[in-house]
Formats: sequence, C-alpha cells, structure tokens
Amino acid sequence: MGSEIIIVTGCIGTGKTKTAKEIAEKKKADYVDVNKLIEKYKLSVGYDKKRDCKIISIRKLNSVLIKIIKDAKINNKSLVIDSHLSHYLPKKYVDLCVVTKCNPIKLASRLKERGYSKEKIQENIDAELFDVCYNEAKERGHKIKIITT
Repeated sequence: MGSEIIIVTGCIGTGKTKTAKEIAEKKKADYVDVNKLIEKYKLSVGYDKKRDCKIISIRKLNSVLIKIIKDAKINNKSLVIDSHLSHYLPKKYVDLCVVTKCNPIKLASRLKERGYSKEKIQENIDAELFDVCYNEAKERGHKIKIITT
C-alpha cells in the first residue's frame, strides 16, 4: 500500500482537528498540524486586527506543505493535514479532501465558548452557511468527502 495524502478543511470550530486526528489514527498516518507549521516556518505575513487573526501567505504555506508531502511520498508515509487552509493545496498533491460541516447553532455555541467576538462568530457562521471551504475545495478540483460533526 502506498502513501495517501488526506487534507481536512472546514470552517473554524467545525471539528477539523478531532476529525483529522481520528482519520490519522485509523489510517496509521502522520498527523500534520498546520498551525504548528505556521509558527515553525514563520508563515504569518501580518495580523488582521479586525478579524483578530494572522495573515498567512498561502504560497509560502503550500511550498512548505508540498515539501512535507513529497518527503512523505518518498518514505511511503501517509499524511492527514489539518487546516482550514489545506484545500488551497493543488489537487495533484492530495488524494482526498475531507470537509467538516457543523450545524450553525452548534457552531455559534462552540465559537462563543472559545471567546470569539460576535463579529468573528457571525463571519464564521456565514462562511459555514455559504459552504465557503467546500466551494473553494470544489473549485480547485479536489475529490471531496463531507463529514458532519
């Protein structure tokens, strides 16, 4: 059996990390936490005060992820990549894109528990309602599986 590259994407708070870790365990794959890569490789190019989040260079992030994927392929290892930005990877590097979905009321509750502002909660609920991650993954031609959390 060869290596398999699975990306897990979805709006913030929809259960990406739990889902990605479960898939990695089931598939005996290495789990890749993109937030740790962003810190390690200093991929933040600024801070968006209005959205209260780092601004990430997708080009730089993809460059790092592609190197990790190529290394995994050489070593016949499978990866599960966890990030709401993972669907920006070119489809040629990805075997499956898992999109996590969540009921908007449940999502609002989760984000409120995390201490997000009303504006950030609303922005993420809107992104969930409009299937932003799913549509962007679809536009990039990924093979998609939806998991409702």
